[in-house]
Amino acid sequence: MFGSLINDREKALDAHEEVLVALRQIIRAVDLHSRKLNKDLGLTGPQLILMRAIRDLGDVTIKQLSIETNMSQATATSIIDRLEKRQLVERVRSQRDRRIVHAKLTDSGRTMLSTAPLPLQDGFIQRFYGLDTWEQTQMLSTVQRISAMMNAHDIEAEPVLHIDPDPKSNSSDSHHH
Repeated sequence: MFGSLINDREKALDAHEEVLVALRQIIRAVDLHSRKLNKDLGLTGPQLILMRAIRDLGDVTIKQLSIETNMSQATATSIIDRLEKRQLVERVRSQRDRRIVHAKLTDSGRTMLSTAPLPLQDGFIQRFYGLDTWEQTQMLSTVQRISAMMNAHDIEAEPVLHIDPDPKSNSSDSHHH
């Protein structure tokens, strides 16, 4: 009886190690994708997400962008500032109401966006919705439980997979409010 308890405990240790390895693989995939994006285009994940939102939404204010992308307005503004310095995005006053400022892609921004890879989560989303509903629910429940077990459930996060490619940088792109 005591021997089977030890075997069960060893199996449990092996299982927890497999879970941690899978989590590290997920983190690594996000990290590699972020580094490739930064190396190829000099963009961060959140910058790419904002540029896509500007393209998809047309005449859009920074407040609308922040809501649409699930970023704080301060984060979205800071990212737009950086994109504007690189002449990928411009701020344009509304013709109807001069108090309203819209973010628009420049020609170089549109060109860069046309060559940009899809965000990492796009492939995940496609495969996730290919699963049966019960499986989607089971995965969500499991990941939420893992998050709670790691005391990560109170950490604010966006539904965008991103790791700052340069952790030493003091970029507000990686600090979400």
